[in-house]
Amino acid sequence: MKTLKVENLHVNVAGKEILKGVNLTVNTGEVHAIMGPNGTGKSTLSQAIMGHPAYEITEGKITFDGQDLAEMSVDERARAGLFLAMQYPAEIQGVTNAEFMRAAVNARRPEDDQIGVLPFMKELDKKREFLSMSAEMANRYLNEGFSGGEKKRNEILQMMMIQPSIAILDEIDSGLDIDALKVVSRGVNSMKSDDFAVLMITHYQRLLDYIVPDFVHVMMGGRVVKTGGPEMARKLEAEGYAGLRDELGLDIVLTDEDADEDITGGLI
Repeated sequence: MKTLKVENLHVNVAGKEILKGVNLTVNTGEVHAIMGPNGTGKSTLSQAIMGHPAYEITEGKITFDGQDLAEMSVDERARAGLFLAMQYPAEIQGVTNAEFMRAAVNARRPEDDQIGVLPFMKELDKKREFLSMSAEMANRYLNEGFSGGEKKRNEILQMMMIQPSIAILDEIDSGLDIDALKVVSRGVNSMKSDDFAVLMITHYQRLLDYIVPDFVHVMMGGRVVKTGGPEMARKLEAEGYAGLRDELGLDIVLTDEDADEDITGGLI
């Protein structure tokens, strides 16, 4: 079992404190979901875990399998088994999907055990077909000209090829129609095992109908304020966040003024 542990995490972005003492533990074999209103720091948490340089940890720590992530570069975190499916995947010209994914797969393998082109393409085709993706996507430049749904499927394809220990899915359901949501969920569910964990960031219950979480964490005001099971997501969907805020006696104003995209172009 591997464990991702976040302890009393405080994070600043552009001089503003976004996370104000987050505590969270994710073990392989588990499915976690994080929900919460806009601007509360859900995506900030994902970026801090992966080591985005714009996210300054001012207090607390994050460890993975006992190692302090502050001592690891972004690529070292990825090689260790962390994976982030981003809310807004980047487009990269000149690098095909197949080239990118083969390099990512080999980065986690010993130098004397690199996967060759033919066995890699065989595995890529199998997983691509499982996600109902066309054959030509392998030779397209990474995410270039992809629709929003294609980008999200491509993130899941990367996850399935790389086989991380813990995958963080940042609003992987954003912009998906119901058919695409089912395909993406099928890909995530196919990965479930005692050696794999998922941390999903989402606004909506509908994703959790297809990928059922063991734990649902609610973030407000830069902290995890409550943890429960799948029933909590259903309650939030029906009642919103104001009721939970009042139940917990939190002095938090629920507005869109601090929405994620206002500070760093969608990264928070």
